Parts: sequence; structure tokens; C-alpha cells
Amino acid sequence: MRSIWNGAISFGLVSIPIKLVNATENHSISFRQIHLADGGRIRYRKVCEIDEQEVSAGEIGKAYEEADGSMIPITDEDLGSLPLPTAKTIEIVAFVPAASIDPLQMDAAYYLSANGVPAAKPYTLLREALKRSQKVALAKYALRGRERLGMLRVVDDVIAMHGLLWPDEIRSPEGVAPETEVTVRDAELDLADALMDTLGEVDMDSLHDDYREAVEELIAAKADGRTLEPAAADDSGGKVIDLIAALESSVRAAKEARGEEPEAGEAADAPVAEVTSLSGRKKSGGTGAKKKATAATKKKAAAKKPASGRAPAKKTAARSTKKSAGRTGAGTAAKKTTAKADPKPAARKAAPRKRASA
Repeated sequence: MRSIWNGAISFGLVSIPIKLVNATENHSISFRQIHLADGGRIRYRKVCEIDEQEVSAGEIGKAYEEADGSMIPITDEDLGSLPLPTAKTIEIVAFVPAASIDPLQMDAAYYLSANGVPAAKPYTLLREALKRSQKVALAKYALRGRERLGMLRVVDDVIAMHGLLWPDEIRSPEGVAPETEVTVRDAELDLADALMDTLGEVDMDSLHDDYREAVEELIAAKADGRTLEPAAADDSGGKVIDLIAALESSVRAAKEARGEEPEAGEAADAPVAEVTSLSGRKKSGGTGAKKKATAATKKKAAAKKPASGRAPAKKTAARSTKKSAGRTGAGTAAKKTTAKADPKPAARKAAPRKRASA
């Protein structure tokens, strides 16, 4: 690997010549800007504002711009003459536990390679000392015109250095957390813990960039004159989710994905996340419901409309008789017989009274 910086590690009075090598690489796909009319490449050219002439890289220097717009030229010789001990040295200032480093400070990563045979012995000494102490080294170094903070740690048999942001470069998270007060129940925390335990660990080598692969497939299809089918859109906006049911479903799905059997309290017919679409309320009812409601209204209106003669009364009486007969059965028939028999005795008793008075 090509080194980007040569210097030395200052470990007390021990100096270790090293070479700095990039530990990471960028695999993202880059695009070029083109003119849509003819497909011509769009390029940026460096032009002087005074004579409006394009200048090469060798003719370009540095300058500091004052508040009034005036420029103060600064050369590489000016920067090299600064009384900076870290100009070509990675100066170790302390050894601290790795947990004391805030991950927010992590920046670019580098490998430190021993530069030459004489550097092998002190390089190995520092590496083994870091291993045995289980600590990391905080160091200061200068790179690309500025002094930086770094963290040295051991990766396999190599000393790696992570560039760190200065503490005053970390912004405060004020105003980022939710402003409303939310109460989390123990049952929800238990389900979240169960989901974390079920998901478990992952092999980092198995993770890859799906988006980059999709872009590469798109480019290959364009080159071959093919058209890719668009992916289905995930309509997850504007939905209210039952958190408990969602956690239970997530635990059950994670176990099934890993080939585990659900426990007794996680049956397949357990309640799943209840999702209600907020944007679909206006569509309830539908055309079919309107047609059914219209037909029912017409039938009720036809039943209420009177017909000529006494036919509706007869039909109503017949219907009520049939309904009462169906409901009461033999008891209703007995009541009718009693009602017919009652008028005759009443008439016989009334007759003698009339004769007596006469």
C-alpha cells in the first residue's frame, strides 16, 4: 500500500520511524456531470478572477482572506517553519482506557507501518505494551496543514491510528431529544430486551452495501439496453403502530428466521401489530356500500307507499297473523278458542235478566 505520510512515533525518548497508510477505502460509485442536450462532459476549470485566465496546479498557492477581502499569502515554507513538534512526529501524550474515547470523535483510520529494519524492534515493543496494558495511546500529529488528535490501538499485529476530532469540535445534542415526556413500561423494555437477545450478533464480513450493488446493476442494464423493473414502494407513512404487538411480532419473526421454535407465549396466532392508515379514512364505505344503501332505501319507501283499496291493511293483518302464529304456536290457538267461547255464556246470562224486568 502506498504511504501518504512519513514520520516517527515519539514514545518518550524512543523514536519509531513509521509510514502512514490509509486503512479504509471508498467504494461508492461516483458520477460525472453532463450536458443533457448533447451528453457532453461538464468540467470545472480554475480561472483567475483578475485576468480571467485558466491557471494550472503549479501556479496556485494558499492565502488567508481577511474580513475586508484582502488576501495574505501563506507558503509551505511558512507553515514548515512553525515551532510545531508534531510536524513530522506522532507524539504520544497519554495512555487511557479505550472506553474513555467518545465514538463521536472518531474520524479517518490509518495503519502505521514500521519504516525500515531498525524500526521493527521499537515498533514491536510499543505494540506489545499496548496489548498487555489493554489501553490506547492518545497522540498529537500534524497532517495536511493542521495539527490533529489521534488514538493508537492494536489491530491484529499492526498499530492502527484513528484520527480524532478535538473535544470542542463535537456539537452539543441540545434540542435533539424528544421534547415530550414519554413513559416506557417494563413490559415494553422486556420485549425490547428479548428482541435484542433474539437478533444476537452478526458476522461483520456478511454485511455489504445493497444500494451500491443496485446502482451497479442499473448501470449494467443501461449499458445493455435493458430496463429494470422498479422496486415496490414501501408505503409506511402515516401509520399508527401498536408498539407491544410490533415488538412481539418482531421477536417471533426473528426466531423464525433463525430456525427457532416460538415459545409457549409466542404462538403463531398471537396478536400482530395493528396498523391503521391515517390517510385512508376518507375512502371508507366505497361505491358498493353506497349502492347497497340506495337499494335498501328504495325498498323501505316502496313498503311505506299506500296502495288503492284495503289491500295493504289485509296484507299487514295477514303478515301479523302469520308472525304471531309462528312465534306462539299452539298457545296462540288455545287463546283464540277461549276468546270465541266467552261471548255465548255472556249472552245466555243476559237474556233471563231482560225477561225478568219485562
